[in-house]
Amino acid sequence: MSHLKLVEPQMGLEKEYLSFYQEWKDSGESMVPWVISKDPREFQRMLEDLERHQHGIDLPEGWVPDSTFWLVNEQDRILGAVNIRHQLSPYLLQAGGHIGYGIRPSERGKGYAATMLKLSLIEAKKLGILKVLVVCDADNTASEKTILHNGGRRDSDFTQQDGNVIRRYWIINE
Repeated sequence: MSHLKLVEPQMGLEKEYLSFYQEWKDSGESMVPWVISKDPREFQRMLEDLERHQHGIDLPEGWVPDSTFWLVNEQDRILGAVNIRHQLSPYLLQAGGHIGYGIRPSERGKGYAATMLKLSLIEAKKLGILKVLVVCDADNTASEKTILHNGGRRDSDFTQQDGNVIRRYWIINE
């Protein structure tokens, strides 16, 4: 999968991103990571918001700086998105982790998530994150396998107020 790479969100991929976004919307699934739920109709503004968040500007209370990347293939088709939180808030320590990622519905089951997480760990290391928390819902066996494939070591679970169980994994990123 050497033909895959992470790229920062950019104007040149607007049409492709709108296709990626619409596929998620049409699927009716939760949009993961959260950042892809941002309405892209004002694409330039969305990109500016992502840039500000990366630099910790105009963050909502309790939020931390984060970087967003898109996983693209050699044709610049967006296969997935990842959001890397630069530090952990109390909430992220329990239920969000440093890295949230998702693969577009039509591209799942092809090993892209494992590659995207591997590439995300490189980006996290550039940010100085050497111990990375990655989480998934207990019933998300595909994500759990992806985390384990990338060296995840299980920590204690966290149960949300609605009863959903979050599995927490640490990856040593040296």
